Amino acid sequence: MHVVRRGFAGRNVGLVALLAAVGLAAAACTSAAGSAGVQTVTVSSTVGGAPGSTSVTIPAATGAPASGPAASGGAVASGRPVASAPASSAAASSAIALPVAAVSASPAFGTKTMSPSDPLKITVAKGKITSLKLVNPTGVVVKGAISADGSTWTLGEVLGYGKTYTATGSATGTDGKSVPITGTFTTVTPATKVRTTISPGDGKTVGVATSVIVSFGVKPADGDNIAKYVTITTTPKVSGAWVWIQHDDGRWALDFRTEDYWPENTKVHVEANVYGLKFGPGAYGSSDVTSDFTIGRNQVVKADVNSHYLYVYQDNKEVAKYAASYGKGDTPDKITRSGIHVVNDMNVTKLMSNPKYGYTNVLEHWAVRISDNGEFIHANPNTVSDQGNTNVSHGCVNLSLADAKAYFQSALIGDPVEVTGTTIDLSASDGDLFDWTYSWSQWKNLAVKSQ
Repeated sequence: MHVVRRGFAGRNVGLVALLAAVGLAAAACTSAAGSAGVQTVTVSSTVGGAPGSTSVTIPAATGAPASGPAASGGAVASGRPVASAPASSAAASSAIALPVAAVSASPAFGTKTMSPSDPLKITVAKGKITSLKLVNPTGVVVKGAISADGSTWTLGEVLGYGKTYTATGSATGTDGKSVPITGTFTTVTPATKVRTTISPGDGKTVGVATSVIVSFGVKPADGDNIAKYVTITTTPKVSGAWVWIQHDDGRWALDFRTEDYWPENTKVHVEANVYGLKFGPGAYGSSDVTSDFTIGRNQVVKADVNSHYLYVYQDNKEVAKYAASYGKGDTPDKITRSGIHVVNDMNVTKLMSNPKYGYTNVLEHWAVRISDNGEFIHANPNTVSDQGNTNVSHGCVNLSLADAKAYFQSALIGDPVEVTGTTIDLSASDGDLFDWTYSWSQWKNLAVKSQ
C-alpha cells in the first residue's frame, strides 16, 4: 500500500487503517479447537518511503462453529457480525448545504461597456428578490421594479454616460436561506455624441406636401436599428413610410413621406428616442428629441408651363389664377422642371444671381423657393408683358408684383407646386427636397424594414 505522506499524523493514520483492516480479517478466524484465543499479527508497512513493522495482538472471535464453512475457510454464514467503517451517507449528512437561490444579471455584473439605453435585468432562480436597489455614483437610487413573482428586477430609466452603478440587495431561496445581491455596471464614455434634429419643429403649421425629416450627425452603422426608435403619431392616421436620405448638407436623415398629401389640419407628433443608442464605433446618441406640429389648410399650386398661368387650389377648388412666365427652355438650365416641387423658403426680398447669364445680386420681391436648383416663384416687373403669353425666364416662375405678393401671402412652407409640360423632370440632382419625385411604390421599396 502507498499512502501520500501529510506529516507525522498522516503516517499514524495510515498505519491505524491498516491495522483495522487486519483486525477485521482476524475477527473472522477461530482456533483449531474451536475455543476463544488470541492471535499475534506482525504488520509491515511503508509510509512516506520509511519502512517499519508493528506487532498487534487481536482477540479471536468467539461463538464460531468448530467445523463447517468457517472451519474450512469458507464464508461465515452466521455468528458475530463483522464491524464496518461509518457509511458515506453519514459523512455527507454532516456537510453544510449551500443556499439554492442563484443570482444573475443581464448584462453581467462587472460589465464596463454598457450603453445607457441598454435594458438591464437582475434575476433570481429558485428564489425571490427580498430587496434591491441600484444607485449612481452619488448615491441616488435609479428607478426599477421587481416583478410580481419576485424573480426579476428591471431597470426603469436610462442611465448616464461614463458612470458606474452599484446594485445591492438580497434574495431568499426556496430553501428559506438568504443570499446577497451585489455587483456593478459601468456605462460607456462616447468619443462622439450624435446630435439629432427634427423638421418641422415644435408649433409649426406647414403645407400638405411636408416631409418629416429626422437628421443625424453621422450615418448609422445599423440604420434599421436606429429607425426602430423613431416614431410618428398622427391624428387622423395616415399611410406613410420612412426612408434613409442623405441631404445636401451631407447629413443622413430619416424622411417620412405620406402616400398622398396630408389631410388638412392633421396633428403630428414625432419622437426620436436615440439617447444612448450606438450609431457606430464610439458614437452614441446625445439626446431624445420630439416635435409636435400641425398640417395647415389644403393648398396645391398647379403650374402648366404651356398655359402661361399659375393656378392656386384650396380643397380642390380654384381660388386664384395668375398670369406667369416660365423657363425659356432653349437650354436645359432654362427649363422649369416638371414634377412635385415643395415650398421650402420664403423671403419678402431676395438677391438673385446667375453669373452665367450676366446678373449678380439682383433684388427680387416676394420670393418663394420651390426647389434647391434655383427655382422660385417671385415678382419680376421686367417680364410683365410676357406673363400670360410667353416663357422667357431662366427657370423661375415670374409674376407681377401684385400677384407675387398675393401668392406669397397665401403660401406655407411645405405646400406642393405641381409643374407640368416640360421636357425635364425634377430629380434628386435638383436639390435637397426630392421625396415627391418618387412614386409611392418606389418610396415603399426604399423604406426601412424595421418600421
